[in-house]
Amino acid sequence: MMRNTSLALLFLLSSTVGNASAQSWAEKMFPVKDHNFGTVARGADTVYKFEITNPYKQDIIVTGVRSSCGCTSPTLETADGKPPENGQIVLKSHEKAYVVARFNTRTHIGQKGATLTVSLGGQYGGEVQLHVSGNIRSDIVFNPGAIEFGEVSEGEVKEQRVTVNYAGRSDWEIVDVTNDNDNFEVELLEANRTAGKVSYDLIVRLKNNLPAGHVKDQLTVVTNDNRAENQRIPLIVSGNVRPEFSVTPAQLVLGEMKPGAHVTKKIVVRGKEAFKIVDVDCGEDCFEFKTDSDEAKKIHFVDVTFRAGEAPGKVQTPIRIVTDRDNRGATCVASATVIEPAAAPAAAGAAETPVGETADSGAVRTASTP
Repeated sequence: MMRNTSLALLFLLSSTVGNASAQSWAEKMFPVKDHNFGTVARGADTVYKFEITNPYKQDIIVTGVRSSCGCTSPTLETADGKPPENGQIVLKSHEKAYVVARFNTRTHIGQKGATLTVSLGGQYGGEVQLHVSGNIRSDIVFNPGAIEFGEVSEGEVKEQRVTVNYAGRSDWEIVDVTNDNDNFEVELLEANRTAGKVSYDLIVRLKNNLPAGHVKDQLTVVTNDNRAENQRIPLIVSGNVRPEFSVTPAQLVLGEMKPGAHVTKKIVVRGKEAFKIVDVDCGEDCFEFKTDSDEAKKIHFVDVTFRAGEAPGKVQTPIRIVTDRDNRGATCVASATVIEPAAAPAAAGAAETPVGETADSGAVRTASTP
């Protein structure tokens, strides 16, 4: 009886150690496993992405994710921000993906928390638990829940408005809106105040010098709440600024050349409105540029000439096109490879002279007849 009990305990111990080991390798794929949303307003768009990275040689399959609480809705997302096609993500070595945790601020209020269980498959299976928490205030409501600019053209001035409604203290107010991004302008207007209720209009403008690309940032609404943890409420700002100009090709491949050789190719610069090219530069002496016209038009052609230097190697540099549109422009990347010159072939029938020997070394001489 004692022997059977010992065997059972040994089996249980080895199983527990094995599970802990399996859990350990899986947890190494998640650099962050806990996130606190802090205090957020009701209706606010509140999202956090847990990064997953495969540090192993074997493929790892992220098969799914589930939540312990309806206050948080988890989904999977590929590295390029898309949902997986079949609900699963295959991660090869060093590839990334995300578990997206969305706090359901429209349907829940108060202090909430959830455990997100991520299931992993492949050669080895396992599960990793992630944790989120936060306080959803019922007395403050954002409408809409975020500043979403959508698609914006470069150079365009655009604004969005959020209404902030509060019900509670009669002396409650927003004392500041902090913004660490110089590309935003923020305006706060008190729209209405009655007994125990106040409404604000929060206006956010994108400046016309915002560079092209995705915008993802956060404003902080600062209030005069008595409790310090309730005084700072985040508000997400997002959008996508489309470039005003485009260059074709974006990657200008000039090929392989011998030292001293040169090549000329064209790039096409397009704009949404007529523009002038005021400068083309790359900071390299081996490039020359010639524009087709000094007139304003929507399409320009630029001749790019590259002259190979004497040193072999790869040359890669950005070409910057500056226009008269508030000095905005476009960029493409040019690349070329300078190769070693081929060695000159030896003359036909000529014998090579070994190092350290004379040309007539070992020659057979014929003695003359006396």
